[in-house]
Amino acid sequence: MRRAFQWLPAILCLAVAACSASPSTDSSSPTTNIVNSGSDTLVNLALAWAEAYAKVEPSVSISVSGGGSGVGIQALIDGRNQIANASRAMKSEEVETAKQNGVDPLEFIVARDAIAVIVHPGNPVDQLTLRQVSDIFAGRVNNWSEVGGENRPIVRVSREVNSGTHIYFLESVIRLGRKDDPTIFAADTLLLPSSEGITSEVSQNPNAIGYDGLGYVTPAVKTIRLAVDPAGPFVAPGRETALNNTYPVSRDLYMYTNGEPTGAIKDYLDWILGPDGQKIVGDLGFVPIG
Repeated sequence: MRRAFQWLPAILCLAVAACSASPSTDSSSPTTNIVNSGSDTLVNLALAWAEAYAKVEPSVSISVSGGGSGVGIQALIDGRNQIANASRAMKSEEVETAKQNGVDPLEFIVARDAIAVIVHPGNPVDQLTLRQVSDIFAGRVNNWSEVGGENRPIVRVSREVNSGTHIYFLESVIRLGRKDDPTIFAADTLLLPSSEGITSEVSQNPNAIGYDGLGYVTPAVKTIRLAVDPAGPFVAPGRETALNNTYPVSRDLYMYTNGEPTGAIKDYLDWILGPDGQKIVGDLGFVPIG
């Protein structure tokens, strides 16, 4: 695969206060620092939560950075953050490595999402089966005319491999949930470092197809209705269809801590899972859990 659009940094650091490598409570200052890193799908939501919480509890400073779910999970394993954001569940081998390092990951579902398959608004294709999407991204289908579109080459656009969304899409869509399937993305897939980069590329390229979390989809792209089989139903991504699981590529979004959280970390997670935090989930285009 070839990389593209390296104008965005691999790790985005969006801090309510200065980014910190570890939690601290300075005896000369009332501020408690919490480091929160990981999923780029969650990074804007995590930043919005941190900014809002700073007004609720100004004594707590929350540093938020992206870089991908794998980056956040590894930082939790290494003790470099207190909350890891992930757009996929931790893998069994990651949990095992964490426990070997004395870390006991505890999972919190903080929001729901739908991964929208997106194309240029001028593309006449408006519905696909999961098999067709799999064939496109695996390189078995290379022209839009093969799936009811115009005689144009298909340009595949994906998140980079450290992205939890990339891994989820690979396992759930390209491999259609089959754990023993070795299929991977086609070698000519453009790998972009951000969700915004995918939307931007697809909005400008009439041949492109990509995928993005619901909170990053803009009117500049067209979402594809998806079906498990050709008989349908073909369902559009949206808050309601993600919540009731009728859209076939819906998922949970996670935060992980090292064991049962206490103190400021517990208070912050309780606030995220409460009505104020979940309102922000909906405001940013994701799906509240309650």
